[in-house]
Amino acid sequence: MKKLLISLSAALCSVILFSFIIDQPIWVSKFLQVNKDGSITYFPDEKGNVIPDFSLVGYYHGLKKIPSVKIIRTVNPIKGDAGAMIQAAIDEVSALPVGTDGFRGAILLSKGEYQIAGTLNITASGIVLKGEGNTEKGTKLVATGNQQRSLLKINGKGKVTETGSRIKITDQYVPCGAKSFNLASTKDLKTGDKIMVYRPGTDQWIHDLQMDQIVAREGTKQWKGADYNLSYERKITAIEGHKITIDNPIVMAMEDQYGGGQVFKYEFKGRLNEVGVENIYFESAYAGDTDEQHGWVAVDFNNIENAWVDAVTSRYFGYSCVSLGGGAKNITVQNSRCFDAKSVITGGRRYSFNNDGQQNFFTNLETTEGRHDYVTGAKTCGPNVFYNCKARNTHADIGPHHRWATGTLYDNIDTDGEINIQDRGNWGSGHGWSGVNQVLWNCKVSGAAVQNPWVSGKNYAIGVQGKKLKGRLDGKPDGIWEGENKNGVEPVSLYEAQVKARLLK
Repeated sequence: MKKLLISLSAALCSVILFSFIIDQPIWVSKFLQVNKDGSITYFPDEKGNVIPDFSLVGYYHGLKKIPSVKIIRTVNPIKGDAGAMIQAAIDEVSALPVGTDGFRGAILLSKGEYQIAGTLNITASGIVLKGEGNTEKGTKLVATGNQQRSLLKINGKGKVTETGSRIKITDQYVPCGAKSFNLASTKDLKTGDKIMVYRPGTDQWIHDLQMDQIVAREGTKQWKGADYNLSYERKITAIEGHKITIDNPIVMAMEDQYGGGQVFKYEFKGRLNEVGVENIYFESAYAGDTDEQHGWVAVDFNNIENAWVDAVTSRYFGYSCVSLGGGAKNITVQNSRCFDAKSVITGGRRYSFNNDGQQNFFTNLETTEGRHDYVTGAKTCGPNVFYNCKARNTHADIGPHHRWATGTLYDNIDTDGEINIQDRGNWGSGHGWSGVNQVLWNCKVSGAAVQNPWVSGKNYAIGVQGKKLKGRLDGKPDGIWEGENKNGVEPVSLYEAQVKARLLK
């Protein structure tokens, strides 16, 4: 009899649990719908703008898996400064030819502690630096001394140079999310060409955005059109008459009234590629909780494309675990952690995972004691994605930090702090509107301020759990809020749904 009662009780609990699960409300956004076959239908606004496709970001746009590269050099710990020894190994591998797989080879830093008084530099393509564990008992690189610096710097040379004439976009309006538009001519273009999609900044646009009217304080700089020219790296995937199709979408509308847009072919000679950093624990020595003369950035990338950081941990650095400069493109940063920053808690510090580049992917990350944990800088050109990331003991906010980042997805971010997309006004030297076409999807926050700029786009808070904040400044247009504090948004992850939809094509 006792066994029968237990069985009945278990069965009843199962029924109640099942009923609870199926009764959870599932809702879909009015901006898009995932169809039964996994494709996505997007619903445009009155101008044709849609939430853009964020699926083609990261290492080779997510179309290739991060490879396992053959180890050709092993380094073991020594007492004292190991920087020269590790740098010699890097230089040795840098001198080798690139193989048919695109790599020179991997350098293994075996388990143990390596003290490094300076900066390690990788300036050649095709090199992977890997360790044997991203905990204190694994491969531990310690930034010693009292110098503010990057511990590991991966930096190519050169800059973008135009290789052809500029061609005018003839459409009066190319909406956000579009992957095709018309040009004055396509005779000098072909499928596969790398092009820059160029949107000029104009004084009229700045005026309509009210960024020439920032309430001034000491050091405030009003925005000027000439400082806000934006260049988006793209590749042509199809040409039909005067119409071209590109790989990644427009993430800020091209508007004839504000100068329209142009395209031009380009080169980036000296840019690195195929560099990886894996399975390493980075630590900075420090003199006290507000010490600033010590390791600042653990892993610093710039002028590089198609590279990755996987399974690294940083502790006690003043600025970030991983920082991507404006020349960093198609970088994947994953499975990594930034803990316990040491610095004064004020501006220019504790940007745990910082991105100034484009088409980059940050996923499965965790932070503590940061200020701007998942953040973009001024004029950061998208698309970029932060997905499935956690932040605790935060000291400021997540989101676009200042001066007009375009096209970022914050998907399933879980923070005990805020995510804000707003007019920051005269903070800094005149941060102003922090971003446009920024999408918060199914995020958990203590609070969020999401505002729309006066012109040129929208910002979205869809399925956000947390308090809706009014933002720093009164009188700013409210952003697009949908499903505020409402569980069950479908799809659970916009990024994952967009990847699945892309794979159907």
